[in-house]
Amino acid sequence: MNYMSILQNLLRDVPIPQMVKIRQKFDDSHIENIDAALKVEWQRAKVSELVKPGMEIAVAVGSRGIDRIAAITKATVAYLQELGAKPFIVPAMGSHGGATAEGQCMVLQHLGITEASVGAEIRSSMNVEQIGELQCGLPVYMDRHASLADGIVVINRVKPHTAFRGPVESGLLKMISIGLGKQKGAEAVHLFGFQHMAENVPAMAKVMLQKRPILFGIATVENAFDKAAIISVVTPDRMEQEEIKLLQLAKEMMPRFYFDQIDVLIVDEIGKDISGDGMDPNVTGRYGTPYAHGGPDVNKIVVRDLSKRTGSIGFGIGMADLTTQRLVDKISTEEMYVNALTTGNFAPTKIPTVLPNDKLAIQAAIKSANLLDLRQVRLVRIKNTLTLSEILVSEAMLSEVSGHPLMELAGGPQAMKFDADGYLLD
Repeated sequence: MNYMSILQNLLRDVPIPQMVKIRQKFDDSHIENIDAALKVEWQRAKVSELVKPGMEIAVAVGSRGIDRIAAITKATVAYLQELGAKPFIVPAMGSHGGATAEGQCMVLQHLGITEASVGAEIRSSMNVEQIGELQCGLPVYMDRHASLADGIVVINRVKPHTAFRGPVESGLLKMISIGLGKQKGAEAVHLFGFQHMAENVPAMAKVMLQKRPILFGIATVENAFDKAAIISVVTPDRMEQEEIKLLQLAKEMMPRFYFDQIDVLIVDEIGKDISGDGMDPNVTGRYGTPYAHGGPDVNKIVVRDLSKRTGSIGFGIGMADLTTQRLVDKISTEEMYVNALTTGNFAPTKIPTVLPNDKLAIQAAIKSANLLDLRQVRLVRIKNTLTLSEILVSEAMLSEVSGHPLMELAGGPQAMKFDADGYLLD
């Protein structure tokens, strides 16, 4: 008997429940006109008083799929040019893009940021200058192009981090300390582990704010539909205080499950374009470190595929319990391991249990979910951790849906359908 037939024999009697589409209600308030919102913020922050004609200004842009990031970058470049400055783009993404200058340019291109699209030169290099040192001995690095500029502008989204908790997590200060620090800076911040990130991220950023001319930051907060709901121009003297406030708002707005306990979670796709951890632990409740918390109690996670935009980067697959051979065959480990070596955290790059197809992976998850009656499995299926307004749940969960003010039915029960190879038909 071969491996496939053994698995099929072990799992053939595991029932797969019918699924029902439901809607989870979130606040969809967002900014319609980004350019208009930016103009208001530039005036409020008195940016025109900070920028002098002829200044070479580095505009730091990261690697995340921030809502309308290309439009925000283009508008910022145009405004700086209007004030007589000479802006240029610097990739501020730590070790992302394979920790190469060319790779980081490619990441920007995937975000829609090119010299032609934003109207400014891109200066990409992994070269850094050490500009200081923390009391604990950690060196503080900054991208050389940014370090030599007359001024620096930082653009980033504020959101909960996936691996640690603190007053400041993922936002402008992280973009400064890790993004502008390039691979060496990112490695330095992570050197003492995630348990010290809440201290070291703002500490390094403060050194850089003191020693280099960071003019202002542009912070966004996105709603549960991945749309910018808040945009704020923040000057260095108020950056930490404002980011603390924005982080609280981001936590309130982020998508989530209205279920506290899930037996099996099926995630159709993971990717760096979805979350830095492939799938957001703040949504799944499955973290790669013990220094972050929150989210539902999920017994088993099945990951089916990689997003198109992430390419072959399977970072985050280690947070799943089961996956498919098809997904594993797509993964290129090199870039994934660069990220892990930089952060010192290998949990997201581990390969989970691999099953031949979707059907067997789902059945294995149900069988191992510690249930007396497998027909009562609490199973949820989502496209990815950014898309939670419409999800599929098993019939065993419908009583909670009907009694919840922020959930409603969006269809009737339907069986999961698989192709001849055992993969889900979407």
